[in-house]
Amino acid sequence: MFDIDGTLVESYDFDTECFQAAVKNVMGISIGTDWGRYRHVTDAGILSEIIEKAGLQRERERIFFDVKAQFVRRVEEYISHHELSPICGAVEFLSRLVKRQDVAIAFATGGWAETARMKLDAAGISLPGIAMASSSDHYCRTEIMRVAEMRASKGSYDSKTYFGDGPWDWKASEALGYNFISVGSRIHTAQSIGDYTESDKAFRFIGLK
Repeated sequence: MFDIDGTLVESYDFDTECFQAAVKNVMGISIGTDWGRYRHVTDAGILSEIIEKAGLQRERERIFFDVKAQFVRRVEEYISHHELSPICGAVEFLSRLVKRQDVAIAFATGGWAETARMKLDAAGISLPGIAMASSSDHYCRTEIMRVAEMRASKGSYDSKTYFGDGPWDWKASEALGYNFISVGSRIHTAQSIGDYTESDKAFRFIGLK
């Protein structure tokens, strides 16, 4: 199972900027980038907490609709003017996993489904048939992961591994008993890869040959 922003696609920074700008434009509130202070580090979870702290629960439905719509437009606009790259080696690594009969693959992202699909497509990660769950399904990352696991529909699993790049990914994996592999340099864990050119190491961490 894979997170998307910063884990499969080089999209963490601009995605953050688009989210901040959408919240500022709709709500007039400036938010920082310390996502760890939120209870649920997902698009829906963060926005819900911002609305709650601002005392705007009565306007929640309208604000949610407006922020999400503007965020989607901003991401679409960015992608239309910038080349989006996959994390180095990600396409090849996923392609190797897809060919295996003993592996089920899923994407579980804290972003909304619309922007997640945009970013995957723009980065050239268009592998049909891979299950995905997102913040469009639930505000809680562990629940998103559970939905993704269910959608992968392989029944029982000998082991479950999550690839992520944030401390919230690590925390959710521990809560669900997932094997966790960190990608990139934002966090350092016992099982860490810089990118997917270290595929042999990644396969070893998964427990595959």
